[in-house]
Amino acid sequence: MDRQTAKAKAEALVAQMTLAEAASQLRYDAPAIDHLGVPAYNWWNEALHGVARAGVATSYPQAIALAATFDPELVEQLGDVSATEGRAKYNAYSAHGDRDIYKGLTFWSPNINIFRDPRWGRGHETYGEDPVLTAELGCAYVRGLQGSGNTLKSAACAKHFAVHSGPEALRHEFNAKATKKDMAETYLPAFKALVQDAKVESVMGAYNRTNDEPCCGSPSLMHTLRDEWGFEGHFVSDCWAVRDFHTSHKVTADAPESAALALNNGCDVNCGCTYVELMKAHARGLVSEETIRQSAVRLFTTRYMLGLMEGSEFDDIPYDKVECPEHLQKAAEASRKACVLLKNNGMLPLDASKLKTLAVIGPNANSRSSLIGNYHGTSSRYITVLEGLQDALDGQVRVMYSEGCHLFRDRVENLGQPGDRLAEAVAVAENSDAVVLVVGLDETLEGEEGDTGNADASGDKNSLLLPMSQRLLMDAVLKVGKPTVIVLMAGSAIDMQDAADRADAVLLGWYPGARGGKAIADILLGKVSPSGKLPVTFYHNEQLKMMPDFTDYSMKGRTYRYFTEEELYPFGYGLTYGHVTAVSASAKEDGDTVTVTAVVKNDGTADTEDVVQVYVQNEGSVNAPVNPRLAGFRRIAVKAGEEITVTFSFPAARLLVVDDNGTPVQEGKPVAYVGFGQPSRRTEALTGDKSIRIEL
Repeated sequence: MDRQTAKAKAEALVAQMTLAEAASQLRYDAPAIDHLGVPAYNWWNEALHGVARAGVATSYPQAIALAATFDPELVEQLGDVSATEGRAKYNAYSAHGDRDIYKGLTFWSPNINIFRDPRWGRGHETYGEDPVLTAELGCAYVRGLQGSGNTLKSAACAKHFAVHSGPEALRHEFNAKATKKDMAETYLPAFKALVQDAKVESVMGAYNRTNDEPCCGSPSLMHTLRDEWGFEGHFVSDCWAVRDFHTSHKVTADAPESAALALNNGCDVNCGCTYVELMKAHARGLVSEETIRQSAVRLFTTRYMLGLMEGSEFDDIPYDKVECPEHLQKAAEASRKACVLLKNNGMLPLDASKLKTLAVIGPNANSRSSLIGNYHGTSSRYITVLEGLQDALDGQVRVMYSEGCHLFRDRVENLGQPGDRLAEAVAVAENSDAVVLVVGLDETLEGEEGDTGNADASGDKNSLLLPMSQRLLMDAVLKVGKPTVIVLMAGSAIDMQDAADRADAVLLGWYPGARGGKAIADILLGKVSPSGKLPVTFYHNEQLKMMPDFTDYSMKGRTYRYFTEEELYPFGYGLTYGHVTAVSASAKEDGDTVTVTAVVKNDGTADTEDVVQVYVQNEGSVNAPVNPRLAGFRRIAVKAGEEITVTFSFPAARLLVVDDNGTPVQEGKPVAYVGFGQPSRRTEALTGDKSIRIEL
């Protein structure tokens, strides 16, 4: 059903409601209105990387790992997986009268905030630090979730609007101050793209204030969203963010005032309990009947567009679509494409025919938690890295295992002495031909405030180092001297210091999904080449001191675009088992589009996928970011020894720079760099390859 028809039906329905009934529909847990045939509906559902928190669903890699694929087509397909399984669940659950939380078709995903600071605990929910990559992948996921027909397959939500990326401990009271330039250049482009290009149905406000206005009741942000960008969908608050108006931000005196401030500024759905005070606010003259009914109309417009009121072509999606073989295969593809090879001195891929015994060591080697990240669903089966290797090598190679240490405490057994698993780990390494050392974090150490185990940081990280227990483990195992690959499972930048230098190889597995251990085993054993690229900069831990304070939202000194020191691993970096380079490249600006043509060759011995990347810089511009910025990219497959021609395009608007007024301007001499990573000294040092420079 198109929006105009749905809106007309919504207006007719809302007109039959009493004002109290209309107001009740603005809660996230909207009650039934029996005499009008309106069923109860809970707006709160999650699908960050698969349908979450409602039982079994296909579990694919965490969002930051999906960003590492640099593959919008795959991300769109995964969005469709979520929508299909969400429909299957909704159809089955509602048939049994279950309309509980996490059972609806309004998914509060994706998270398109910019991962501007590596300490932010929720950064792994995002698509990384770059506005272009975030916009491309965010739009793809929205298209997958919502489908291409008149009926929405599900409703996506762009969150958290806007300028939101920590600190978690301060999010309920914090005022994020951002310049017009940083707003237009960094914090808003992905939201604009999702609204205008992907037609996202919903936008969620952030907890914090932005430039003094609480985001869920901000006239400035709402003006941008609705008046400038033409957003026609509905707006939802973050959960209990409206309550923060009077309890934390202190911009209102009580709940009725907070409800009125939010609703009057266009917040249609309250995730929380403050909108139960709407009728009190109306009685005080703080909010009009027209405003209440306007939001109700927006919400029922969405419900009609979803086919929830009159049925749709998706009502016959059967429950057996949940975790079906095709969806599991797509998740496995994502897990393989997401892994980033950071170092390889030739140890990888492992040759099973030359191994008698393989050691698998580390707190994340057999951890389910390190597979799934946060905002996850439930899988009917989990495959850890240990299990993936055991399955793959069964009958060929003896696999020995030691946990090695606790994830962050100094001992595994409460009555044991500190380092109570180190001797076992060393013994296992000594008795093996090679070592797979699996370390990292999980959602208890980086995540959302209130959801995590590191209460001292409220989900954020205080440093980029792994916990001391793991540093001691890495040192002890590496001292054994066996060929060792470190597998890092984490959702953000980690500095493993000298351990990475001493190891023979380093593979970043992220949080690869419930069965991601199989994908990691496939890569380690050479069944597939790694091909992921970093969507964030990996910094040296001591470089945190060079950055602006965590609470400073200026972009100076942050992300690859404005960081001036030599990083540990650059944005866009990732090795393969092949060796793909750009032989030649050209670029042509034609109206609104820049078309890039590159001849690339894999002169390695392994077939692989890789990602052609184009960065642009405006030489001589005073407003351009310090370093060249990503403008376009394309994932490709190249066989060993093969040479192919790749052609793709990106909007010419990406050649513009943003001035201090937040206005895109044509300035300086635009040049492009075409290659397989960021055109930086560090990329060249790590890969031995240079990007091709093109004048535009």
